[in-house]
Amino acid sequence: MEDHVEDDLQKALRMSMQYEPPEPKRSKARDDSGEAPMDESPEVKNRRLQRELMAAAAEKRMMAASAVTPTTVSSTSAAKTVSSSSALKVGESVSDAQCVAVVKEEKSSGDELSSEQAQQLFSMVFGNEVSKEILAQWSNQGIRFSPDEETSMGLVQHEGGPCGVLAALQAFVLKYLLFFPQEIARDRSKTPILSVSKRLQETQDSETNIFGSLTEETKSRALVRSMGEILFLCGNNKSATIASLRVLDHKIEGKDESSKDEIVARSLDGLSIESGDDLQKVLRVSTFTSPASAMQRLDEIIPVFRSRMGALLFLLSALLSRGLETVQADRDDPTQPLVTAPFGHASQEIVNLLLSGMAVANVFDGKMDLGGGMFVQGILTPVEVGFLTLLESLNFCKVGQSLKSPKWPIWVVGSESHYTVLFALDPHVQDENEFEGRETTIRRAFDAQDQSGGGGFISVEGFHQVLKDANVNLPVENVNHLCSSGFIVWSEFWQVLLDLDKSLGGLKDSTGLMGKKVFDLYHFNGIAKSVSGGGETTPVQRPRLTKLRVSVPPRWTPEEFMANVSLPGSGSGGGDGSGSKDVAEVSKPERAQHAPLVDCIRTRWARAVCNWEGDPPSIV
Repeated sequence: MEDHVEDDLQKALRMSMQYEPPEPKRSKARDDSGEAPMDESPEVKNRRLQRELMAAAAEKRMMAASAVTPTTVSSTSAAKTVSSSSALKVGESVSDAQCVAVVKEEKSSGDELSSEQAQQLFSMVFGNEVSKEILAQWSNQGIRFSPDEETSMGLVQHEGGPCGVLAALQAFVLKYLLFFPQEIARDRSKTPILSVSKRLQETQDSETNIFGSLTEETKSRALVRSMGEILFLCGNNKSATIASLRVLDHKIEGKDESSKDEIVARSLDGLSIESGDDLQKVLRVSTFTSPASAMQRLDEIIPVFRSRMGALLFLLSALLSRGLETVQADRDDPTQPLVTAPFGHASQEIVNLLLSGMAVANVFDGKMDLGGGMFVQGILTPVEVGFLTLLESLNFCKVGQSLKSPKWPIWVVGSESHYTVLFALDPHVQDENEFEGRETTIRRAFDAQDQSGGGGFISVEGFHQVLKDANVNLPVENVNHLCSSGFIVWSEFWQVLLDLDKSLGGLKDSTGLMGKKVFDLYHFNGIAKSVSGGGETTPVQRPRLTKLRVSVPPRWTPEEFMANVSLPGSGSGGGDGSGSKDVAEVSKPERAQHAPLVDCIRTRWARAVCNWEGDPPSIV
């Protein structure tokens, strides 16, 4: 079989290099000297030498390819790859030929899984005893954007279960739509495109429909970039595996978008996946080492991911990109299915895989030593988008800083039964302000002298070192007052600093805000909910986007101190009582609303006060 394929390849190679009708065969071969016939014109001679050199280079490539069996391209597709790569125009270099070969390889429909792999994959996701209801949930959820203008940036969920996949993917889509518009522009050479955040800052119009101007092409490009980034993240940024369906091979190539969706839907009619055998029959996988090639493939088959099998196919792609054995090694208990019974929800391992590239079950940072040489893994690396959970507010877990403070202000929000997305338009919403930065510096200097085991007090000698290290010029009367008892308590020192002018190293804030933060967050729930209002006689079923106004008091001021209008006397630092006025300003009661989402937000910003218009945001 291999000899036959090689003969075909060589024949195709020779035929493809003839850019004009072939010359008649020579009646006799050249002599051993290798010289050309005497009557051969210079033009014919150059053309013949070019073809021979290119043929020799192609033969070397074929010999090298035959020595190493590709892992993701079948023998048939390999034959197509090499023969197509040899169809060169005169003047192309060998490197050009290799580039063509790569493109043709990436367009191959992929390989089928072995029976063993398919069984392992199905069992890993669904277990050995899965209900038809759960299989139906995961086989009827496409990756589609909302048709509603207000939520047009959002992925719609129709079935319970796959929300963990959709929410994680949604978070990355928002990253590109909000902060990387140039990355998803059709022509990057044009004038830089303003991000959503910049547009709102320039228009100063908080009521603007922030996503109404997005085109379908822009959203599709953001989706493709997000899918590619996640799959390469799962593949350690070295490779990505894309799963598609055998029944769709070559059926949608060259069709317009509306026709593609219709063809895909028709092809999937009656298709079901209820076992590893079914998975082995219908699944086709291709692995890519080039992000550009992977995204080209994703773009070509995006209608497949829009289809009812889309969410499941993307999950399988992520697992295969990570590697089935590696996924099992990531997990604390690899005997349990990733889709949890009895409701078919995506496990935390699925969400963590898509956010961090590892299928770990925990949300804390690093590893936890259980003793006896046993460890459980959490999040080991910084992440682009993060995670918050209602379970932390209920003291069931503690989310680490990696997930709580991601690179971009976007978080998947987990409840007991659903995943949604929280995000900010301002990329600096997580930054420390000047007040917080100064407090961090002083507190670090104080803690360095604290020998009480965290009791919050230091010696007089240590106190003088703190003043030096933190560059605080405290008046003599304040120093004497604080040192009178022989030790200095943090809360008393801090109150003095609040009334000490900034020019002396203190924190007296003329604005009266004392480091208070006020900003906006947006919450998106992709599952269709009944939405009232707008003059509708009956509620409308659609996803929901809710804007929240968030006010965060200083993280380091005790609540009882904020509620106290007056401060203890502190000498020349605050004799006029202006410090008391500042505290009273911060302590003013604000209109506060409550919903479970607020409890999630408070795990990130302690004592945050939130309010919104209309119905409360829902995380279920």
